[in-house]
Parts: sequence; C-alpha cells; structure tokens
Amino acid sequence: MFSSPSLSIEPVWPESKDAELREDIQVLIKFWQAMHSDKKYIKHFMVAGHVEGSQLLQHNSPNASQYTSGSSSIGPYLQGNRWMNTIPLSSNLSSRRSATGASVDKEGTANQHVLKDYLKRRNLILALVRREIERLSTWHNPLAQLDLNFTGLELLVTWANQTVFTERSWRDLVRLAWHISPDIAVFLPARFKEIPAIQKEVSRLVRIHPTSVSDLPEAIQYLVTEKNIKADIPELTHLLCWAAVTPVQAMAYFSQQYPPHPLTAQYAIRVLQSSPPDAILLYIPQLVQATRYDALGFVSEYILWAARHSQLLAHQLIWNMKTNVFTDEEAQQKDPEIGAHLENLIDRISKSLSGTALDFFKREFDFFDKVTSISGTIRPYPKGPERKRACLDALSKIQAQEGVYLPSNPEALVLAIDHNSGTPMQSAAKAPFLARFKVKHCGIQELENINTSKDFSSSDSDDEGRKDNPPKIYWQAAIFKVGDDVRQDMLALQVISLFKNIFEQVGLDVYLKPYRVVATAPGNGVIECVPDSKSRDQLGRQTEVDLYEYYQKTYGDESSAAFQQARANFIKSMAAYSIVSFLLQIKDRHNGNLMINRAGHIIHIDFGFMFESSPGGNLGFEPDMKLSHEMVMIMGGTMESPSFRWFMDLCVKSYLTVRPYQEAIVSLVALMLDTGLPCFRGETLKRLRARFSPAQSEREAAAYMVKVIRDSYLNYRTRVYDLIQLAQNQIPC
Repeated sequence: MFSSPSLSIEPVWPESKDAELREDIQVLIKFWQAMHSDKKYIKHFMVAGHVEGSQLLQHNSPNASQYTSGSSSIGPYLQGNRWMNTIPLSSNLSSRRSATGASVDKEGTANQHVLKDYLKRRNLILALVRREIERLSTWHNPLAQLDLNFTGLELLVTWANQTVFTERSWRDLVRLAWHISPDIAVFLPARFKEIPAIQKEVSRLVRIHPTSVSDLPEAIQYLVTEKNIKADIPELTHLLCWAAVTPVQAMAYFSQQYPPHPLTAQYAIRVLQSSPPDAILLYIPQLVQATRYDALGFVSEYILWAARHSQLLAHQLIWNMKTNVFTDEEAQQKDPEIGAHLENLIDRISKSLSGTALDFFKREFDFFDKVTSISGTIRPYPKGPERKRACLDALSKIQAQEGVYLPSNPEALVLAIDHNSGTPMQSAAKAPFLARFKVKHCGIQELENINTSKDFSSSDSDDEGRKDNPPKIYWQAAIFKVGDDVRQDMLALQVISLFKNIFEQVGLDVYLKPYRVVATAPGNGVIECVPDSKSRDQLGRQTEVDLYEYYQKTYGDESSAAFQQARANFIKSMAAYSIVSFLLQIKDRHNGNLMINRAGHIIHIDFGFMFESSPGGNLGFEPDMKLSHEMVMIMGGTMESPSFRWFMDLCVKSYLTVRPYQEAIVSLVALMLDTGLPCFRGETLKRLRARFSPAQSEREAAAYMVKVIRDSYLNYRTRVYDLIQLAQNQIPC
C-alpha cells in the first residue's frame, strides 16, 4: 500500500508519480495520527487494570528491557508483522486478578513495566514514521511550497518539539529496534543523520553481535573503522564471511582512509574477484593507485589475477600503469613509491600472455601506437594547412586491424578509419589531433571472445543470427592528446558516470553525458568527442546571438512544442550538472567548456580545475553553479517562473539522491590523493564530505541546496569571469 519502503532496508526514494506519492504520504500521516492519539486510552486501560503484563509483551521475556540480545525474529511493522498490536483491549482480565492487596501491588508494578516497554515501542514507531513522512514530503515538495503542504503535519512537528529524546532515550530506542530486528537498527543512522548517539550505539551493537548483520553489506561500516582496525579487534574475523560491498567500497580498504590489515585486505580481494570485468573497468585508476598503500601485496596479486582472467582488463591496467610509472608528463621523474613496482607488474603481465591472448595484445597495442605516433609526426610542421596535410597523410597510412578497439571504448570493434577526418587541434607545441572511426558496438564480453577464440575473426558473419537486434554501428570521433595529463578528467568523469547510474536507478529524469577519457602513457590519453554537439563558444562565433536567442532561432517560438522540449532538456541537464559542479567544485566554466547538443542539453567538458584548484592562482572566484542571464532566460527568465522552479526542484532531488552515496564518492577520490594532481591541496576529503551536509536531515539538506542555488543565481562573479575570458582568450560571453 505504501510507497514508503520497509524500515529494514536502506532508505530509498520513491518512483511513484506525484499524485500517488501524495496519497501515500496522507495515509502515513493518518496512521501516525491514529497511533499518536491512543496514548490516553492506553493509560486508561492500564489504570483500570485491564491489561496483564505477560499479554502486552509479544516476547514473554523475564527482562523485557534488555534489547541487546541480538534476537531478530520480528520484522518491521510495515512488513505486516503485528509486533505492536499486542493489547487485547476487549478482553476481560480482571477475573484473573488476585484478591490480595499484595498481589495487586505486584501486578500493578508489573503493568507499569509493561506500559513503559509498550510506550518505548510506540515512540520508536512514531519517530520512524514521522521521519519517513518528512523524507517523502521533502521529495514531494523540495522547495517547501505552501500550496503543497499536508494537513496534519503540524501535529508531527509539535510532537517532535515536545518529545525530548535524550541521548539515553535514543540508545534505548536503538536497542529496542535491534531486539525487534537488527536490520531496522542498522539503517537508523541513515534515517537520523543528525543524531550521533544513534550511530555510536549501532556501532556498539554490531561489534557485540556481528553475526546478526553479516548478511548486510551496509552494516560493515560500523565494524570496519580506523579505530577498530588499529585495535585489531577480534570481531574483524567475521569479515571473511560478510556480504559483499561494491567494488569501490572494497578498494577503499586499500586507501589512506584505513590502516592496512590482512582481514580487510582478504575481504576486499574476495569482493573484487567476485565482480565481473565490466564492473572493475570503471575503477582501473583507483585499482592501480591502491598498490601505493598495498603493504601486504594483496592488490598486486589481484591485478595479476584479473589480467589472466580478462584481456581487456589486462590492456586497461597496462595503459594506466604506464601512465603512473612517472609523475611528470615528459616521463622523466619516476614515482619513487610505485614506479618500479608498476614496471614490474607490466612486465609480468606482458610475459604471461601467450596464444590468442598474446596475438590480441600485439594487434591492439600496435594499432594504437601507430595512431598516437601521428602526433609526433605532425609536431615539426607549423600550425595551419601544412600540419593539416601532414596529419591526413599520416592517418591515410593506417588501416584498422581486425579485432582492435579504441582504449576509451572497449565495447566496440573498430571497423574502419575516416582518413579524411584527421584534424590537428589548437595547441602548437603538443600537437593533439582528432580522428574519426567507424565502430560496431558488441559489448565487452563479446569483443574479448572474438579476439581470444581459436578461430579468430571479427567479420560480420555472427550478425546473421541477430537480424532482429543488429549491432549498433556508428562513427566515433576521438582526440589523441600528447603532453597533457588527463587523469583529472578521468576522475571527474568517473564521478559523473556514478551519478548518472544513481539517477537512473532512482528513476530521476535528469541528464548527464559522461564521455570517456583514458590515460595511456605519461601525458598521453584518448578523449572521446561528445556527439552532435557544439561549444557555447562556437555557437557565439557562428550566430552572434545569446543562448536564449539561439534556442528561439533553432527550435522556434517559445510557445512551440520544439522549444518547450529543448527547454525541458536544457533544464534536466542544467540541474544534474549544477549538482556535479557544486559537489566537485568544478571551475573554469567559460563558454568554451560548455557544450550544447542537438536536443538542447547542456554538457560540461574539460575538468582541469576542480576540488581545491581554480583559475587565477586558485582564487575560487566563480560561484558554486553557473547560472548566467542567458541560462536563466531559457529556464523562464526569473527565479519565480514555473520553469526555473522546476530546475530548482530537480537540483534538490538530484542532491538528495546522491547524498547516500557520499562514502563511495569519497573513496573514489581518496584513492587518487597521492597522484600529485593539482586539484588536491590537503583538505579535499574534508571539504567534499561537508558539501554533502552529512549531519542534516533531508528537509535541512533541501533548504541548504535552495540557498546554494539562490546564492549562484545571476551571481555577478559569473558575468565578470566570462568578461575576463572574452578579454584574454576571445571566448564570446
């Protein structure tokens, strides 16, 4: 009946439509009100002696106040287990009462204990349901609009203000929740983020009764802490049988967040070995960096194991390890901590290859080396027509070998090269260039199977059986950079990819386009081009109109269906990228780094400044989000317009959606801290965590995000920065 999830799982956001969600919230409010109003009846029946202690408690325990037993036979109330419906109000129990005054006093004392226990259970339900109502009503009404408020919420607020829960009260409620179901207790800190006593008590209970929650991956955070690892507590042995977390959470145990320990290492490796290759591919940079903290050698052994089990993983690992052997783009300064070790791993992987795997390796790396060598070929030529001709000539000499792929796209075979596409980029000294490739999407597993089968062939013969679902064939443009460190872009796009997956899981209708970037050697990398897109800078040079006028010119009058659809696409992408920009503190958002695609979405590129670095000697001049006048015009013109309010609504929902994944995102970043990337200056993790407002409720976090948007709205610093870019780099604003 309820869109609200069970209280024995992690809080999730509903996918139901607004009308359905509103109806469900109203049902929850009525349920809460009914439960709240029964207190006077409970006291009446207690005073009248109509309730016997042994029948009030569902568990006939000699000491019902001890909630740390670890028993979990009772589920949460929303799952249908009637653990609260235990008072037979209609039963006549007075006939069983003793006629002696002593017995009556004894029974009265017992009933008082029963009443206290019942009221604790009642308070637990009231607190849980009230918080669930608050969460869901925040999702339904992110901007706290008066016309979307619910009747009856005032009583919940009054109850919360008048019911004083001390630290001891919260501890008792956590113990009660654990007694009913440890699963409920484990997720209490996620529901009541602002109450430290809850997390402290859950941590204590998990350590006392680890087997009660070892089937919950989310419970491991309360056992595996820096303090517990340093103390080498005996309960860590339970990790060997604990449910698996995500790969990035497992790799976090090899970061500087946690001291090295053989049990956490064994657990992490078990998780990684149970994950499919395509799940590991996203985290190759973190895996390579984990060797930096791998005092026990577990990560190195896993890398060798993974390279044997997947050739695509082997290739990606080799490219990334080559990149990280040196700390500079010119490959002159070897990393003193891991440089020699990575060279040894590359050598061991290369020498372990044989048969079809070795043939695949030689084909792929020979093809890619030929393509990247074009940069060196054209570098001596001056910028202009001569370099263009040299680029086309060099590209014409390369043919696509069977079974090869672009490092940035291991899901698609390269079928052909567009020999007329070779285009040198702006840089004169480093000579990056662009080229287009015809590719056939087949998936990671199939691409590997094609290249490692004994009867190797990448022909289209296998397509005959897939006439109903033919493989997607398309042109993919890519930029080959030489002399530029692209690892920071890789990190930003990893997080954007993670955000995209999170939004899709929740069903939130926002838009991100995480194009792919792969570092292949010191200062070398492949950057996929965003298809069907032009930078705002290009549009300004071509049309000499602002973005709002461009949308009108391209899609029609503001009242037309095409314009309305383009506006909706713009808002969906603006909301998602605004949250990304805020959390990662992405700067240098001039018009050359903002793309507009054919459908009207805005797409951010070039992440050279983020976290603790920004242009102008790290001034931090730009606001948290870029909300310029022309952007606001597309979104309705004013902050009070329906379109702009929808943008704010999506921003808040996007923020609320990613907050539960704070530690996964922090772990991604933590493993990269010692790479020497300029975005890290000592307080990256502390500031990143703070931007997630971890100690705030959902309603407080929503209000915080609204303030961030308001502070960024038409901020004068956005306009000044664009004018600086116009003056210095001739980028239209």
